[in-house]
Amino acid sequence: MQIALISVGDEILSGDTVNTNAAWLGKQLTERGVSVERVFVVPDHVADIARVVNESLAEYDAVIVTGGLGPTHDDLTMEGVAAAVGVPVEEHTEAVEWIETHSDYSHADLVSGTTHLPKGSRMLPNEVGVAPGAAIENIYVLPGVPEEMKAMFERIEDEFDGDPYFREVVPADEPESALIDRFEELRERFDVKVGSYPGDHVRVKIEGSDEEVVQNAADWLRQRVERP
Repeated sequence: MQIALISVGDEILSGDTVNTNAAWLGKQLTERGVSVERVFVVPDHVADIARVVNESLAEYDAVIVTGGLGPTHDDLTMEGVAAAVGVPVEEHTEAVEWIETHSDYSHADLVSGTTHLPKGSRMLPNEVGVAPGAAIENIYVLPGVPEEMKAMFERIEDEFDGDPYFREVVPADEPESALIDRFEELRERFDVKVGSYPGDHVRVKIEGSDEEVVQNAADWLRQRVERP
């Protein structure tokens, strides 16, 4: 399963907010064997949201959009997603009922627009906040507030699956450039993906769908690098 992540918000583009949602989702999805192919950040503009969602949906199996939910003037994600699939937004009866049943809010308390979702979408309850998410045509719309996003994703995580994925990390006390020849030989010998991450020492991440192959590849490399 291949998916794209789309983070919505001018505050991310300006650097006022760090995009921790994409990092967290990427880790959760990778551990489920899902391949995250792209991460996009788009502004709070309906046309931009609609275009990137539409293009991503055409290329990947599913799209997860985070941020821009709610009733304020710059919460435009639902409108953008609706435009991408060619439907209007409308008040979602189930969303209203869920909020009235599971929160301290009544319908009269809600700011207009809070429960407006793309027509025909499935409501995703917000157990931590108020504004609901939505799912429509393999597009999943989640809140931007990390705690709300994580709780909502946990409700739907079983809808994202792929082949089992395994990883091993091998530390190396050598310059990254000095390891290139061994990385090439490693890939030739084993059907694995190799990534390297410099820091106090180089962390070599070996990943693949066969646990034994990944383990053998890591053991092979450990015997051929200087250890910290």
